Amino acid sequence: MAIANHNNGLFIGKVGNTVTYLLNGKYVMRTIGKSKKKLSDKQLANLMSMRVTMKFLCSLKPFVDAGFGLEAVGTDKNAFNLATSAVKKHAIKGEYPNLNIDYSKVLLSRGTVPAPEGVSISKADHGILIKWDEARPGQARRLEDSVMVLLHFPETDNSMMTFHAGKRKDGSCFYELPKSYQNRHIEAYVSFRQSDAKAVSDSVYAGSLNAEYKRDKDIENNKRYTETKARFDVIEATLKKKLVLSNGMIINNKPYRHLTREYEVLKEQLKNMPGKSLS
Repeated sequence: MAIANHNNGLFIGKVGNTVTYLLNGKYVMRTIGKSKKKLSDKQLANLMSMRVTMKFLCSLKPFVDAGFGLEAVGTDKNAFNLATSAVKKHAIKGEYPNLNIDYSKVLLSRGTVPAPEGVSISKADHGILIKWDEARPGQARRLEDSVMVLLHFPETDNSMMTFHAGKRKDGSCFYELPKSYQNRHIEAYVSFRQSDAKAVSDSVYAGSLNAEYKRDKDIENNKRYTETKARFDVIEATLKKKLVLSNGMIINNKPYRHLTREYEVLKEQLKNMPGKSLS
């Protein structure tokens, strides 16, 4: 059902196969419905890139709002739109269907404040220690910049963050972690924010800890992929051997047809099977 906006005569809602809604002060109309046209690999890869990006960013929204919110002011975009575009364009790696986040290329804030330099992370008792270089000569006015820290945990797809971890002049900060998180895979980012919160820096990738930690799901996917690939390789080698032995003659017996069908099925499965990236 659509609801009329009596100020301008436009309708908000669904009418037939179109839906109209208000986005950042502008009216947007879209056609809805399922397309019967088969999507190309390029289109499927684009859709998967978006899903991977959204899944990654969903637990980071408060940080993203602070990191891109100022840039979004006065535009028809919001902070999440800008962050999504940055990650999808620069931080997706792999080949479809094995697309993943390249954490070292993720940007979670963007601005004019001088970015952190010499950033590093290391394990410490009950948490992690994050270090950065203090302000260079001539940047004394920036000593009071606040430190923003984002810790992302890929195996659980959640994040922890603080917007007041310390000040630029401190050169380091300690982030305490619950015991259950201290040995998990951590991807860390640091940004500086002006003391009045009216400007931010580009975020900087601080590094990774416990990257060898794998989710049970990832391990199972990798096991299934490895087993399927091994079976595919055996069948492929068997078919090639039979063709060689036939001296070019057409093979049309039942065992050969069975192997050929299985070969095609496994080949198609491997195209879309997760787990390859861990092999």
